[in-house]
Amino acid sequence: MRVGVAGYGVVGRRAVAHLVERPDVDEVLVLSPAHPATSAKVRRVDERELRAQASVIVLTTPSPQQSPAAVLLAAGCHVVTTSDDCADVDALIAMERAAQQAGRCLVVGAAASPGLTGLLGRLAATDLDSVDELHVTIHGTGGPACARQHHEALGSTSRTWYDGAWQERQGGTGRELCWFPDPIGAHDCYRAALPDPVLLHRAFPTASRITARLTATRRDRLTARLPMLRPPHPEAREGGVRVEVRGHAGVSRDAVVLGVACPLGAVAAAMASVAAAAAGGGRFPTGLVVLGDEALPTRDLAQEVAEAGVTIHRFTGTASQTSW
Repeated sequence: MRVGVAGYGVVGRRAVAHLVERPDVDEVLVLSPAHPATSAKVRRVDERELRAQASVIVLTTPSPQQSPAAVLLAAGCHVVTTSDDCADVDALIAMERAAQQAGRCLVVGAAASPGLTGLLGRLAATDLDSVDELHVTIHGTGGPACARQHHEALGSTSRTWYDGAWQERQGGTGRELCWFPDPIGAHDCYRAALPDPVLLHRAFPTASRITARLTATRRDRLTARLPMLRPPHPEAREGGVRVEVRGHAGVSRDAVVLGVACPLGAVAAAMASVAAAAAGGGRFPTGLVVLGDEALPTRDLAQEVAEAGVTIHRFTGTASQTSW
């Protein structure tokens, strides 16, 4: 299996490192002049070589990713995207027919959010007989492009699936206190323009409520509609993902909460590399692929993500006690 990686930022660099360690990957082709190509398993290529030689390609470049994804599908490659921009994800979803006609799989949202959120949602759903609510919360950012995207998301309109219809709410509203795995702890979370509800709705079409929120400070909310006051950090040191799934287990109503406490760049890279190996290895169906779909080998994917260094925690507390 030859896996291509387009981009060599925070996520791309880590994804290459994960792919090199996988025994099912024979070679990693990197489309970036910045890559030193020090490993015998890694080769730096140009766009023509990437399209001609890679069986599956991971896009770790900033959004939008729809245009390069269309070119790569037409070239006969499986494509794994990591975009967290709502408009870009909508455009990628609209390529479902193109992916089917090409006989290739297009994985939309194989990062921390979206991506791992769908995986955690499906894992949590296995403990319930039925699912009617999913609530996603994200803490931290990956690289600079992710930080800029989250800044814009807080100042934009969020989409929420509520009782069978899409509702729009202003970003930065709807405060909710959420607990993440240690050492992150509790943070106030707010509505934001995140693509997770759209993708989770495809994976859980019978759910009546799906929401997504970001952690934010007062300053984050006040400046969300302005240009960023200072350049973002090269990579955030702290990150977390929390997914709460509510439904019924037998005759009682129950909730299952799963989460991770890990820098989001590392989470996104692990998720993207695992998705790429699954796509190139024929474990995904052709057409549009959304992580969290019940047809996917979710437990195997989660195990591979854990082996890549992302520990999945389960909330086991009560109303008066928090414990992961």
